[in-house]
Amino acid sequence: MAYRFLSSRIVPSSNRLSRRFIFIFTISLSFMYLCYSILFCSGTIMPNQRLEEHRCVRLKNAGSKKLLQKSHYCTISAKARVITDETRAVGLLNLTGNQSKHSVLQKTQDVLDHKQSNNSNSPKYGNKKLPNALIVGVKKGGTRAVLEFIRIHPDVRALGTEPHFFDRNYDKGLDWYRGLMPRTLDSQITMEKTPSYFVTREAPRRISNMSRETKLIVVVRNPVTRAISDYTQTLSKKPDIPSFEELAFKNRSQGIVDTSWNAIRIGMYILHLENWLQYFRLSQIHFVSGERLITDPAGELGRVQDFLGLKRIITDKHFYFNRTKGFPCLKKPESSSQPRCLGKSKGRTHVQIDQEVIEQLREFYRPFNVKFYEMVGHDFRWD
Repeated sequence: MAYRFLSSRIVPSSNRLSRRFIFIFTISLSFMYLCYSILFCSGTIMPNQRLEEHRCVRLKNAGSKKLLQKSHYCTISAKARVITDETRAVGLLNLTGNQSKHSVLQKTQDVLDHKQSNNSNSPKYGNKKLPNALIVGVKKGGTRAVLEFIRIHPDVRALGTEPHFFDRNYDKGLDWYRGLMPRTLDSQITMEKTPSYFVTREAPRRISNMSRETKLIVVVRNPVTRAISDYTQTLSKKPDIPSFEELAFKNRSQGIVDTSWNAIRIGMYILHLENWLQYFRLSQIHFVSGERLITDPAGELGRVQDFLGLKRIITDKHFYFNRTKGFPCLKKPESSSQPRCLGKSKGRTHVQIDQEVIEQLREFYRPFNVKFYEMVGHDFRWD
């Protein structure tokens, strides 16, 4: 009413402009105050970690011990803050699907490693080192399972993705390769897995040039079953490819197998092993049975731990058999609400192959298997 009354009065134009300016100015100040109040409240409820870190650094530089003691964030160590971040991340990950959970966990760890390395004000725990051990093969043998199982050991840090350094990215150099690795303490082993290394002719020489003391893990499996699994995976991505029989044989009636097909050639283990033994001692190579990895995962992981010089921490109590997948899974850790199984692509149902075709391939692989058994000193009983 007062405003309308004043507006209706005839006043000089200069006074009207002044009052309008004061009114707009007052509204602007009120709006700014409201915005700052909202920002202040949100900062109090959910404090920004980066600002807290910066505040800690400023207080430390100023020698303000009393103020530091008042800040809870400043009283915990940088390492504890990283652990807290991981705990929060795991809490969020419980909302995700079970199949993608582990990959997201690894990405979270990679982000935390990257964050810690980029924060010049926080101490860096461990160093990025070239791998002490590599899982070099074979494709569809069970390499992902071995990696996921062994990496729960506290003295192992492993790269989650396949870097393909020694077969596809060698020209990028060892510094690039080292930069991919997780930070490890002196007592920890750095690992990575790329199954295609085993069948890459240049890989043994290149790995030997990096370190002649590298320990190598090869997960082998019945070559016939492995070939069918390989084909099943390819078929899921390319449904229009020829049948397994067409690809496996040059002339099926005569039993002539097409060894140029990669799915067949990978299973000729002895040929690839001979190449590796030109650069590494047999004692530096540990062979994991893909079949026993399913029936006795703790036993196979026990031998892997022995080979790596680790204390046997991973035991039967860490596994249970998932009947749906037909594969062992890790029992749920304390920080998780669900057990940890491999992804959907692991344990998928194989394509049905004619039994006669399977018998023909068994006959083809038999001499290669016998030589392989003799070379490694172990009968895997695939025949």
